[in-house]
Amino acid sequence: MMLGWGGIARLGLVQMSLGAIVVLTTATMNRVMVVELAMPAILPGLLVSIYYGTQFLRPRFGHGADQGGRRTPWIIGGVALLGAGAIGAALSVGLMERVAWAGIAAAVPSFLLIGLGIGSAGTNLLALLSTRVSAERQAPAGSLVWIMMIFGLAVTGITAGQMLDPYTHTRLVLVTFGVSAVAMCLTLLGVWGQERGAKRTVEAKDGDFRDVLSELWVDPRVRIFTIFVFASMLAYNLQDLILEPFAGHVFGLSVGESTKLGGMHHGGALIGMIAVLLGGTLLARWVTVPIRVWVVGGCLLSGISLVGLAYGGMHAESWPLGMNVLTLGMANGAFAVAAIGAMMGLAREGGDGREGLRMGLFGAAQAIAFGLGSFAGTAMVDLMRLVTSQDALAYGTVFAFEGFVFLVAAALALRLVSPKRDADARPAMMPGE
Repeated sequence: MMLGWGGIARLGLVQMSLGAIVVLTTATMNRVMVVELAMPAILPGLLVSIYYGTQFLRPRFGHGADQGGRRTPWIIGGVALLGAGAIGAALSVGLMERVAWAGIAAAVPSFLLIGLGIGSAGTNLLALLSTRVSAERQAPAGSLVWIMMIFGLAVTGITAGQMLDPYTHTRLVLVTFGVSAVAMCLTLLGVWGQERGAKRTVEAKDGDFRDVLSELWVDPRVRIFTIFVFASMLAYNLQDLILEPFAGHVFGLSVGESTKLGGMHHGGALIGMIAVLLGGTLLARWVTVPIRVWVVGGCLLSGISLVGLAYGGMHAESWPLGMNVLTLGMANGAFAVAAIGAMMGLAREGGDGREGLRMGLFGAAQAIAFGLGSFAGTAMVDLMRLVTSQDALAYGTVFAFEGFVFLVAAALALRLVSPKRDADARPAMMPGE
């Protein structure tokens, strides 16, 4: 029996909880280390890299749940580890002010727990969705879950911001503990009874992890889709840390104006996600938009928008930067949640009980690409600014490269065809269609 929208929304509470805890570690604690404690910015960067460095374990988390036949314990345990790591990170920030080296040393295992927790919970949450959501609801379900995550980020940011002023380390620890406790309660509410009545497969329970992973990698659809996820998410995140500096260096925008521009990008992404959600729910009775259209179309429009930024930098005096960034955000948002829906479709393809391993493989590619993208984008800009004295050319080169990677991702997505195409001459299909 497949989940209805109420069940999907309940699982979205878990994703919302993950985002609520993570935003405290990647945003709030980042700022405290750099501003209040006057630590070098590379310190939080290295700590976050520990979180990303654990994400290669996602396939192992998914395989473990496949063998056990249940995902709920992995989700609950993952959120518990994430919360414990966040509280430990908050305590280590306070210790940094007194004994810097001791605080930094204490932060390392805390961020390790953060990475392990989100890897375990996030992988098995999506694997659970892949098995419990019908094919036609996968893209809108991905939209709903991610919209709820963004809502969690926003609510946590606003609420925590009010409770942290005036700032003290004690307040940070208490707020982190409170957010983690609420997240655990929401997680328990979200997963309660969700696996009841689910069909369990036993075929994938036997076999060494490496052997099963090697066997899975031989599947061309799994291999191509994993490469697609890596390429598309790398392109998605390359601009994350350079968009606002680009607006300042090339277009002369003030800090406030560039911040608003960043808000337009996030707002556009939310519009794109809502469009996918509405396309799969309210509008589905009149028109059905296949998931491949959202994925390929989102990649193509993202690539075109980035080429537009590269061109617009050369014509800053007349280029509609705001509209360009809004369009980029809408394309990014639609593509991202549709790609999540496609992940869910391919994860359960074959019915062999290896949904967790597949989702772990895709999730690892996504997370590693995100971590690499943030670093690579800034490094490429710095390198190009050393090579050329023109900021527009330096940033434009990176945006153009990012656009090219999106076009490569679109080509990879088009290569994903139905396994039965040769037998029944059906058109090319994305996973889940």
